[in-house]
Amino acid sequence: MSDRPAFPTEATELVAWLDERGRDSLPGLLGIEIVELVRSRCVMRLQIEQKHFASNGYLHAASVVALADTATGYGTVASLPKGATGFTTIELKSNHIGTASKGWLVAHANLAHGGRTTQVWDATVTAEHTGKTVALFRNTQLILYP
Repeated sequence: MSDRPAFPTEATELVAWLDERGRDSLPGLLGIEIVELVRSRCVMRLQIEQKHFASNGYLHAASVVALADTATGYGTVASLPKGATGFTTIELKSNHIGTASKGWLVAHANLAHGGRTTQVWDATVTAEHTGKTVALFRNTQLILYP
């Protein structure tokens, strides 16, 4: 018997479950919100606050990575193959090509490869009020089975 909880399979229940589980962990601490979650796609956002900045006064890259990584991770949960019990990240890459200092950051994550043993996700993080790209992100997930 695993101590890992089973993921709800119905979309609305899964969103509520992930919101609840994320509330007291990094997504909740950073204020990351689910906008859309369906198989092969996840959209999330966070409102930029002082806690998201580095000591140099610019948006901290880790805040952007956390948003994109959470979007690809939640997308992975919604897209797990039959029989899978979870996943773990085996590689991630980010290219930071812009910044933002106010408003909302939005991450659009899309499944690029959905295999039985791995999933590859691409995410684009944009500044909502300007539409400018802040970062491009790729994440490879190893799918776990009992």
